[in-house]
Amino acid sequence: MRSWLATACAAAAFLLTACQPAPQTPTFQATDITGAAFARDFRLTDHNGRVRTLADFRGKIVAIFFGYTHCPDVCPTTLSDFARALQQLGPDAERVQVIFVTVDPQRDTPELLKQFVPAFNPSFLGMAGDEATLRLLAKEYKVVYQKTSVKAADDYLIDHSAGTYVYDPKGNIRLLVPYGSHPDAIAQDLRTLLATS
Repeated sequence: MRSWLATACAAAAFLLTACQPAPQTPTFQATDITGAAFARDFRLTDHNGRVRTLADFRGKIVAIFFGYTHCPDVCPTTLSDFARALQQLGPDAERVQVIFVTVDPQRDTPELLKQFVPAFNPSFLGMAGDEATLRLLAKEYKVVYQKTSVKAADDYLIDHSAGTYVYDPKGNIRLLVPYGSHPDAIAQDLRTLLATS
């Protein structure tokens, strides 16, 4: 009798377990690139002169964007969109680090980055590397950039990739946010990552 009762209880427990909904995979507005074998890490100097890697920001979402300070449209728009998204997060904004990596080390000095990047949000960091470092990093991040409309040695534009890579607080690459994403959509994805990480 006890054997039968134990078997019945085990069967009931199995059925109850089987009825539990499977954990849902979070859905995002941006492109989900979880598990991608690129954009794995960086080693750059921030606008305060400190060498940084992805590990320095463990526990925070990291959003990393490549651009340049003389950019007439894409870069200021992207930084502005992320600043507006962070405003929507309230206190959770402290758990997000936005990083702007210059593809124009010739003109973007640490002083200029320090003036330009935090103007959108005081927590934003500008980062740079020398030409060789930038070439390797661009390959790792599948970023392209090229000088165009060259009028003089220090007067030119740069065509460059315009997406933003986003890591979860554990340092895993998760999203590619396309240029032009609305701040509401960015904020929603950041909330989802904070809630599921």
